[in-house]
Amino acid sequence: MNWQYRHTVLLLCTFAFLVTYFARLAISPVVPFIVADFGVSNTAIGIALSGMWLAYGVSQFPSGILADRYGERRVILVAVGGTTVVSVLLAFAPAFPAFVAAAALLGLVAGLHYAVATALLSRTFDDLGTAVGLHSIGGPLAGLVAPVAAAWVGVRYGWRPAVALVALVGVPIFLLFARHVRPTEPQRPDQPMRERLEVGPLAELLSRPAILLPLVIAMIGTYAVQGLMSFLPTFLVEFRGYSAASAGAVFSAFFLIRTGGQIAVGRLSDRFGRDIAIGAAMLAGAVGMGALVAPVHGSRLLVAVAVLLAGVGASFFSAIDPRFMDALGDAERGAGFGLVRTAYTVVGAAGSVGVGLAADLFGWGVSFASLAALFAGAFALLSANELLGTGY
Repeated sequence: MNWQYRHTVLLLCTFAFLVTYFARLAISPVVPFIVADFGVSNTAIGIALSGMWLAYGVSQFPSGILADRYGERRVILVAVGGTTVVSVLLAFAPAFPAFVAAAALLGLVAGLHYAVATALLSRTFDDLGTAVGLHSIGGPLAGLVAPVAAAWVGVRYGWRPAVALVALVGVPIFLLFARHVRPTEPQRPDQPMRERLEVGPLAELLSRPAILLPLVIAMIGTYAVQGLMSFLPTFLVEFRGYSAASAGAVFSAFFLIRTGGQIAVGRLSDRFGRDIAIGAAMLAGAVGMGALVAPVHGSRLLVAVAVLLAGVGASFFSAIDPRFMDALGDAERGAGFGLVRTAYTVVGAAGSVGVGLAADLFGWGVSFASLAALFAGAFALLSANELLGTGY
């Protein structure tokens, strides 16, 4: 393959996504140190982290509006540079209220990247599913590196240097992106911001048949993936009897599987259609989650197969995001896709709370079985739509 400018754009967008993901994942491994340092409860730190993820979801829509007005390159640079700077500020937070505020700000600036980068790639590549799949591996790659690096630094030097680690990757990637990605033309540079926020057009966009069905499926899938990512290590320890170290190794393997899964699902969607790829991922997720809670204890092979399938299920984004792009016009892809991302990310963020609450009330088996049911429900909904030819 001859290297072209568009490949440079894809590579640097992937690195930029890695930075924004790295910053968010670096906090979780050092939560016990943060709790001890500030003298707060686990509930308090949980609220801070929930605020960060909620802010991440909320910022997706305005990111698209900003990109339409100022161009994608500027917004991505703000996302990468802002994530780096705010992570350092978070590391220097003098008191817990300042930590909470910085965590929310981190979510806001990190959330500026994904929808904007996807819109940029949609105008750069014809095989959008493959491009989105390659771009999305920035997240799983960060999942492989950030928790291990943050935990190692946290144990030896404390939580503050661990949280500030993102500067080591954020600064060089910011400079590379600024140097090698050309300025991008804004899609709507003169349209007043007030017009972009009118409720009527926003509701009309979300209610379109080509948007509504995948939006519901994305909400269901994101909820399931968020709950899975939040509690998989705990589930393996409490329900399967794994040691903390073994559970951590399986969790890293899950991210590794997602790295390949994003590419495979994206390519499948380009070759055979978006809905086939989404349905295959949802079916894999349902079977994988069901196998995780199957009453067969001590079977490492069963868990390995279950995590493999669950990882494929969690890779559905590289097929469903191009489906949204297919349904949007060129002038809508910035703010329109940002609005869609905000809708399903905000709803999906409740997965952490929902899975944790279900585990407290009914146990880990029922809690994770509910995720299998959600994946299966999404698959059934997509299959019924195909069989009935509803046009959604």
